[in-house]
Amino acid sequence: MRLEAAARMDLIKKLWRARKLILVVLIPLSLLPLPLIHPTSEACCAYVLIVTAVYWVSEAVPLGAAALVPAFLYPLFGVLKSSEVAAEYCKDTTLLLMGVICLAASIEKWNLHKRIALRMVMIAGAKPGMLVLGFMCCTVFLSMWLSNTSTTAMVMPIAEAVLQQLISTGVADTQEDSETVEATEDDCLSDKEENLDKNQLELYRRDSCVKQELCTLTELPTVETNGTGRKASKASLGQMSLKQTNGHLPSTAISIPEPKKEKESKDSRYPTKRDHMICKCLSLSITYAATIGGLITITGTSTNLIFAEQFNNRYPDAKVINFGTWFIFSFPIAIIMLLLTWVWLHFLFLGCNFRETCSLSKKRKTRREMLSERKIHDEYIKLGPISYPEVVTGVFFILMTLLWFTREPGFVPGWTSLFEKKGYRTDATVSVLLGFLLFLIPARRPFSRAPRTTAGDGSAERDPDPLAPMITWKDFQNLMPWEIVILVGGGYALAAGCKVSGLSVWIGRQLEPMSGLPPWMVTLLACLLVSAVTEFASNPATLTVFLPILSALSETLQINPLHTLIPATMCVSFGVMLPVGNPPNAIVFSYGHVQISDMVKAGFGVNLIGVLVVMLAIMTWGVPLFNLTEFPEWAIDRNVTGSL
Repeated sequence: MRLEAAARMDLIKKLWRARKLILVVLIPLSLLPLPLIHPTSEACCAYVLIVTAVYWVSEAVPLGAAALVPAFLYPLFGVLKSSEVAAEYCKDTTLLLMGVICLAASIEKWNLHKRIALRMVMIAGAKPGMLVLGFMCCTVFLSMWLSNTSTTAMVMPIAEAVLQQLISTGVADTQEDSETVEATEDDCLSDKEENLDKNQLELYRRDSCVKQELCTLTELPTVETNGTGRKASKASLGQMSLKQTNGHLPSTAISIPEPKKEKESKDSRYPTKRDHMICKCLSLSITYAATIGGLITITGTSTNLIFAEQFNNRYPDAKVINFGTWFIFSFPIAIIMLLLTWVWLHFLFLGCNFRETCSLSKKRKTRREMLSERKIHDEYIKLGPISYPEVVTGVFFILMTLLWFTREPGFVPGWTSLFEKKGYRTDATVSVLLGFLLFLIPARRPFSRAPRTTAGDGSAERDPDPLAPMITWKDFQNLMPWEIVILVGGGYALAAGCKVSGLSVWIGRQLEPMSGLPPWMVTLLACLLVSAVTEFASNPATLTVFLPILSALSETLQINPLHTLIPATMCVSFGVMLPVGNPPNAIVFSYGHVQISDMVKAGFGVNLIGVLVVMLAIMTWGVPLFNLTEFPEWAIDRNVTGSL
């Protein structure tokens, strides 16, 4: 019996190790009757869509590899030609992403991101509440332009250095956690000591000291008071013995229980529980801030790019989604979410005493807070004065932002109106142009002397490449997320197949029973469904699957498609409850300060805040911005064409 049980367990272990391979083989075979029994374009397209979606959600194969499934299954089933599928894998947003990555490579290469982060934290100060808010603000700002993953991977080492300084200071002197820089308390204490007699002074000191061990009246001749390190002199204590009394205490030694001090276990690396809470709060705040910052710009996260491209492909006459309109809609959302998330994390880990943790007064700073500020200042000093490449990168950063905003602002004519032909220039044109220039502009100031390097024989020789550019192709290649590019292309291919085969129209007809629901209810259900699924599946894969369904649903219910698509796009980024929800969560979790229970508890609140704020935005300032009260003509034309 034992051998049989062992054999069964061994078989189960082997099957578990091979579960992904089994899933890759069984899913296509089990669904194969669908296109064989119903050999229609809709059934064939549904087969490809389901297989790809299962591969994405289960991650049985890499996301980029799963995105290639439509490239060979659509031609095999006769849904799309191979040349038509291939054209879907490189779109305008791919060029937009490439230009942004060029700028991001220059920012990271010349440490401009580190200078920005340290400067913002220096402004915020080292009080726990303000420190968390400072890190969140700089993370949000960087995540607007860099990927969420890159931002988190860059900011976390800086935060970890500050936290380690906090921990090391606490280990050295845990008693000074509540002391302020003011010396008034020490003065008052010395006055009291002078007015007390020797025996009363001994009791006063023993009653007020904070230690882990029990204090007894027999510990002589030296006594520490209040953790200050001062020792009572032998002259004041030499006359005392075990048999002496003060008229109230017995002559036997007694133990006085000490006040309990909130402290971590001996095996913990944190001096106190409060230090551990600060580490948790700061770590989680960075991943949440990276997610919030990614919402602000079209290029902030891959899901925004997926939405923009699929929307423009499905509704080419819309002309309502660009960098400016998206920023105007999403920036207030990010500000409100940032403040509410900070308050939620502060309440959860630091308590409700905002006056103590957020005070900017220098007189109320503790010793460890002063050391933390010094650590941050030292890191900033190590960067040295701002360099020429940092200035060039900053100029390109500002220039790219201004050109994006002023291309087609909507309320005034943009710079594209200067050209005779309309519709040829997009945000990708700007980003690729400036990204290309970064490969040409030298990283050294013009007409400046090249620094000399000492050769092995002692002679001085000039830098071998005085015209080295701001970035090289290797710098660009190290940051370019090719897997995301292919993943986005796979989503475009799936959307094109659904459109050509008529599957999207069929899905819309099946959703007609929901026509009795008000628009806000449909949007809320979509947000809750998407935010729940994205906790276990990747964000791009989840959005790629849901966008065609929600588009068809909106057309069927005669709702402006933006009313459901924009909130769903934003809510798909709220996979913040588990380490597998998104890469920033995994990066923060790897530092070891937080547990899964902490992420679930804090992430649930952030998820709820996000859904509520997005719903508030789409029901208020989103209505006049996108004209959500009417079913637009560009959606009517698409609906009529699709039904034909």
